[in-house]
Amino acid sequence: MLTERLRRWATVAVAGAIVLSVTAAARSAVPGTPAAPRLPALRAGTLHERYEANHRFITESRQAALRMGDTARGDALAGFAAPGRQFLSFSPDGDGLAVEVLGDLAEADRIAVVVPGSDTTIDTFDELGTKSASLNGGARALYAEMRRTAPHTRVAVVAWLGYHAPRTMSRDVASTARAAVGGDELRAFLGRLRSVNATAPVALLCHSYGSVVCGSAVRGTGRAMQAELSGIAVVGSPGMGVRSAAELRTAVPLWAARGASDWITDVPHVEVSVLGHTFGFGTDPVAPSFGARGFAAGPGGHSDYFRPGGVALHNLALIGLGRGGQVSHG
Repeated sequence: MLTERLRRWATVAVAGAIVLSVTAAARSAVPGTPAAPRLPALRAGTLHERYEANHRFITESRQAALRMGDTARGDALAGFAAPGRQFLSFSPDGDGLAVEVLGDLAEADRIAVVVPGSDTTIDTFDELGTKSASLNGGARALYAEMRRTAPHTRVAVVAWLGYHAPRTMSRDVASTARAAVGGDELRAFLGRLRSVNATAPVALLCHSYGSVVCGSAVRGTGRAMQAELSGIAVVGSPGMGVRSAAELRTAVPLWAARGASDWITDVPHVEVSVLGHTFGFGTDPVAPSFGARGFAAGPGGHSDYFRPGGVALHNLALIGLGRGGQVSHG
């Protein structure tokens, strides 16, 4: 029954992907788009230069979007260009890419990297239905909660849209293809972080399809990289592309939670082949058989994990701070 449900859903998604891929392509390689800046290698001493270069690039990209009549993109990039925002990288091509830093990355005692799920683009980066459901809104809520919980600890949060997240109504959202590419990018980014801050432990906090990306990234890391991770947390996860936590081959503490009203509960946790593609992401991470550490996420839905004041956000902040012993359990 579960396999047949996933098979039917995946077949519909394949058809829907055709329309969405054409729409995304329409925003790619448009004449008049400014050339991307040549950024210096990521180092502690080059952060300011990268932030400034990307600020100029964002401003130029917004102006280009407005000239071409793309007011939606122009409005989104107006927020990106606000004073004080810090982008390590940015691309306006297609759905776009952006990696934003909250706090002082070079001087942080603890770093949390938030990896988003489907429908995250530079157009939804700041707001996706609600502010706290967006990558930027969730990262800012996490940053505030970590600072509130540990006021004497220097923290930094990275809102990492370093991969092309699938759309919910597309075949890619049920496939590991984008997660595999995203996992490679995330793994490379974690390595480059060490050139900025060689001592701060890093926690990966992964939402929805982002948990598939994190699973792919962790499986490809060596022992040295894994030792530098303080924890991995997945929320609203459809699976991590494995049958059990043991298949990730990591000693890093792995946490999993799901809100009581999250619709992801109804997504079949199986793998099937449809039209030559593999869909599904393996065992449910909150299932006892998976082997992750469960934590309380409260009564919320799929977009509520980073909602200010919620138990899920507080527990994610504790995991980001390396305080696993204080995490509350459901």
